[in-house]
Amino acid sequence: MAVMHLTKDNFDSVTSSGLVLVDFWATWCGPCRMQAPILEELDNELGGKAKICKLDVDDYPDIAKRFGVFSIPTMIIFRDGKQIDKCVGVHTAQQLMEKMG
Repeated sequence: MAVMHLTKDNFDSVTSSGLVLVDFWATWCGPCRMQAPILEELDNELGGKAKICKLDVDDYPDIAKRFGVFSIPTMIIFRDGKQIDKCVGVHTAQQLMEKMG
């Protein structure tokens, strides 16, 4: 599976089922660019067991605000539509996998 880019039109439907990690990021953010290949690696390691998604906070500030995202990168993990964890800053694939359970 590839990392999916979310929009206001698909955010709720994508996060409503299964295990989903959403990376709240922006194109101008250096740490966000550092996190991107780690998310690709995580997506490959998980082999479809979870969805790895990105949401550009500049394009969708209302969604970022809804989840209290003030610093980026922020990754929020959802299980069946419910937020189960939140981490701010660059994290390794192993750290994220542990948070995803």
